Amino acid sequence: MSADRIARVLAGIVTGTILGLAELFFVCLLRPAAVIPAARPAVDRAAARLVALERARLARRLGHGTPRSFRPAAGTARPGVPSSPAARRGAGPAAQGGCAFLAARGVLGVAGGYVCAVSLFTGGLFLFGGLWDLASGASDSVPLELPGVKLITSDWVLGLTIGTVALALAASAVLAVDAADRLLAGRFLGPAGQELMRRRIAELTATRSGIVRAVDDERRRIERDLHDGVQQRGVALAMLLGRARYDPDAARTAELVDQAYAESRRLLDELRSVAWRIYPTALDELGLQDALEGVAERSAVPVTVHYGLAGRPVSEVETALYFVAREAITNAVKHAGAHDILVVLTEDERTVSVVISDDGCGGADPSGGGLSGLARRVLALDGDLVVDSPAGGPTEVTARLPKAVPCE
Repeated sequence: MSADRIARVLAGIVTGTILGLAELFFVCLLRPAAVIPAARPAVDRAAARLVALERARLARRLGHGTPRSFRPAAGTARPGVPSSPAARRGAGPAAQGGCAFLAARGVLGVAGGYVCAVSLFTGGLFLFGGLWDLASGASDSVPLELPGVKLITSDWVLGLTIGTVALALAASAVLAVDAADRLLAGRFLGPAGQELMRRRIAELTATRSGIVRAVDDERRRIERDLHDGVQQRGVALAMLLGRARYDPDAARTAELVDQAYAESRRLLDELRSVAWRIYPTALDELGLQDALEGVAERSAVPVTVHYGLAGRPVSEVETALYFVAREAITNAVKHAGAHDILVVLTEDERTVSVVISDDGCGGADPSGGGLSGLARRVLALDGDLVVDSPAGGPTEVTARLPKAVPCE
């Protein structure tokens, strides 16, 4: 666990304990007032405010923004705006389980905060005492009588032992409270099954439209490549051969044929380049690692590939990883003025990731044609694409995809 996450967890437990006191106060003293019709709106507003504070606390503890499991999909209701028909008709948090969540959360916050504080304080106190006795040399013998065993030890040894055990228990308590906090929030604050289905349908509709746009954009780019490159070279080749055909000077004809031959070689190279940009055969025949090494060899600047995948991903994921890496390398060479590019592929139990970083001038636009098309391709596979490119650089493009392709 990183230091940043440890700090967020501890801060979340502290703020959760404070909020837990407020929630118990609300449940025990203010909630009963909801039986009075005139007081019910105020009680619902207070419950909604406490739930909003809990959401903000969870969002900060889990990183930044709204927790992923509580985040509405694109095109769905905005935060703070009721999404269900019942909520739009005015059913407050008290009617939707908000008070049940606040009661459970209040008990967990206060009890968990108390246990964590007491165990941390006790462990720190015993450790400090043991270290003080060890440093000062003023230690006393302490007899320990256990069933059938009698031990005599120093008080600093006993202090260090008890302090270490207490701190270990405190760490376990912190992790347990953190896990219970997540489960409780997921149980009460997460969307219901019908809402999840509605959001999933909206997400699939958006990704389907995105894929159609990405395919159209790719077709336009292929047409531009053919028109500006292959077609122009084909016209030049035809003109050279036509001039050679009707030129009566044999020496001039031979020179024109040589030029036509050179132009035909450039035309073949251009055709291979277009075909390679559409889909490289090496990806199917040799795999992702060899395909990326081919990209690195063709690059005008040095590209280093660190391949950390145990096996070949499924075809759809492998293709997406390849195109993300290739597009990011192309952008770094053409637009960022990079002198060094690094491609790192890693995996864990559920996902595979590719990170492309360069030392260029930065300023890459995630909404640009190439990157936005890649984002739509990745999103269609239930992945995500993150572009971090501040002005002045460096640039880092990260794509994370699930190992298993979703079946819809």
